[in-house]
Amino acid sequence: MMHTTVELPPDNLVLPFAVKSLGIRGRVVRLGEVANEIVHRHSYPAPVSALLAEAVALTAMLGASLKFDGKFILQASSDGAVNMLVCDFATPGQVRGYAQFDADVVANLERSGNVSPAALLGAGHLAMTIDQGRHSDRYQGIVALDGDGLSDAAHRYFLQSEQIPTRLMISSGPLMDRGTDTPDSWRAGAIMVQHLPDDGGISAMEISSGDAPAGAEQTVVEDDNWVRARLLLDTVEDHEILDPTLEPERLLYRLYHEDGVTVFPAVPVHDKCSCSRNRIETVLRSFSEDERKEMTTNGQITATCEFCASEYKFDPNEIEGA
Repeated sequence: MMHTTVELPPDNLVLPFAVKSLGIRGRVVRLGEVANEIVHRHSYPAPVSALLAEAVALTAMLGASLKFDGKFILQASSDGAVNMLVCDFATPGQVRGYAQFDADVVANLERSGNVSPAALLGAGHLAMTIDQGRHSDRYQGIVALDGDGLSDAAHRYFLQSEQIPTRLMISSGPLMDRGTDTPDSWRAGAIMVQHLPDDGGISAMEISSGDAPAGAEQTVVEDDNWVRARLLLDTVEDHEILDPTLEPERLLYRLYHEDGVTVFPAVPVHDKCSCSRNRIETVLRSFSEDERKEMTTNGQITATCEFCASEYKFDPNEIEGA
C-alpha cells in the first residue's frame, strides 16, 4: 500500500496583509508548535492552556508590528482564577508566556462548565508595553478587564489608546490526535483588520461636538469600506483560524478576493526564552549576602524561570560579588 505525505502550509508565523481598496491593513497569526511548546511546558489545566495560547497569539500579532529592535509585553493582572498572564515578543520573532492561576478555582469553574476567558480572568487590567531598550522610554497602555476576555480588552485598547478602528478575533484549541498515544497538540491563531485609509478618509470613530449638551446622543459616522471589511471578518470561524491545512493566504482570499488583498512577507515566530545563567547570576548579585543565604537550600541557590521552566543552580560562594 502506498503512503503519501501531506505537506502542511507554513506555520508559526505572522502574515501582514492589506486591502487597499477598503483602506485596511491587518495580520494573520498561525501558531502550531510554538503554542504547543509553551502550554505543555507547565502542567496547566486545559482552560488555562487555552487562555495562555490566546494571549501568546495576541502578543505575537501586536509585537510583529514593531519596526525597531525592542520588545512588546502583554500582562494581565486580575482577581480571577487566572490572576496573571505574562507574554512578550522580542524582535525579530521570539515569543514566550506563562500563567499564574488558582487550581481550586479553575477546577470549580470546570465543574460548573463556565470556563470562558471572561470567567477565568475576572476583573483587573490589561497592560500593553512597548520597550525600545535601556536608552528609550517605555510606552504603556492600560485598559480594564471588566468581566470580559482578551479580545474585548484589546478592542478597548485600540479605541482608547490608539484611536484606530480595529476588529480582531483570537482562537485556540487542541488538535486531536486520534488512534495514537501522542498527546493533543495545542494551536492558536488570530486575525486582525484596522482602518488605515491612505487618503486620510473618515474612520469609524465616534464624532461629537464640544457644544453638545451633556447626555446628548452622539453621532457615529461609519465609513462604508470599513463596515464591509469588519463584517467580512466577522464571518471567520474558529476552525478556519486554527486549521493547519488552510493556508493563511487562502483564508484571506476567501474573505477579500473581491476587493483585492495583498500579502507581505511573513514574520517567523519562535518559541525562545531570553533567560540565561549569566542574567540570573546578575540578578542574584543584586541581593545582599543575607538575602542570598535565605535563598540557599542544601548549599545551593536554585532559580527556575517562570517562562520556560529552566532550572539554574548556583553555589552562593561562587557568585561574583558575593
